[in-house]
Amino acid sequence: MHSRIAHTRFIAQQHGLAVGLGLLARTLHKAIRRNRTPPAREDIVALRRRFMELLERDWDNAQKGIYPERLLFDLRVGEKLRLLPEAAADLPRVLRRVRRKQIDDLPAAVDRSAYPDYYLRNFHWQTDGWLSDRSARLYDLSVDLVFGGSTNVMRRMAIEPVVQAVRGAAKPRLLDVACGTGRFLSMLHAALPEAQLSGVDLSPFYVEHAARQGVPGLRLAVENAEELPYRDGWFDAVTIVFLLHELPRDARRRVLAEARRVVRPGGVVAVLDSAQLVESSELAFFLEAFHRMYHEPYFKGYLADPIEDAMSEVGLRVASSEPRFVAKLVVGVK
Repeated sequence: MHSRIAHTRFIAQQHGLAVGLGLLARTLHKAIRRNRTPPAREDIVALRRRFMELLERDWDNAQKGIYPERLLFDLRVGEKLRLLPEAAADLPRVLRRVRRKQIDDLPAAVDRSAYPDYYLRNFHWQTDGWLSDRSARLYDLSVDLVFGGSTNVMRRMAIEPVVQAVRGAAKPRLLDVACGTGRFLSMLHAALPEAQLSGVDLSPFYVEHAARQGVPGLRLAVENAEELPYRDGWFDAVTIVFLLHELPRDARRRVLAEARRVVRPGGVVAVLDSAQLVESSELAFFLEAFHRMYHEPYFKGYLADPIEDAMSEVGLRVASSEPRFVAKLVVGVK
């Protein structure tokens, strides 16, 4: 009985978020692109079906013990409500940036020589790009708006192959590349509390935010994922969540090659990123609209550059590749 009630509550929770945040997102989309073409009925049907498949997979993973059921209900509502006034106050700046097509409107104090050129942009039109405390504070709220409250559900999909890969290991070493705010690392800790967790990100502001997630023993570093500061074969598994679509083609391969280098033989590299046309042609309308709606300069090229191909090119064996709502999970083995 408890399980049925919890399942109903979980599904209702996610549908409520999708409806409420969807209304806000549509309002924002109209402000960004006033004459956008609406999706066809079959596009919406496909999106809804994949959404339900994602929720059921998330629920099943929790029931199998891959991660605690409590993660499904950890919405951090209070934290998001506290951030809403700041996000609302920032919105006029975002819309002004959209109208002026300002793609490198970054803080004046930023040392641009410390970052690759492709990084120095206002991805998603967000204020300060990746380079401020404000950006780090508002990031999780903003992406949940884009994904209708399903961001963490999709992130959790990357936990399953890691848990399977390190089953039986006493203290597995795990690395999250481009760890951002540390939200995924906190979920990974809940699933594998004995694991030794590390995270790298190019933004010192996001790394500082990740350090405040309260993950015991977490090791963090401000580093470029194209040149990881770890010795060969040090980790049992490496995760890369929602990074590759924001990189140029060659940089994607350098990041994957580095992930392969630092994982042990037999270890896994689990990539959770945007869906691509090769496996998700039914979402073509939404995928092709995304880079036009938001500032995602490398997304169009990413859509036609399968992760599976890039993994194979750097010497990883593709063990599995499966769609997960508007994302995909690709697992490579060294």
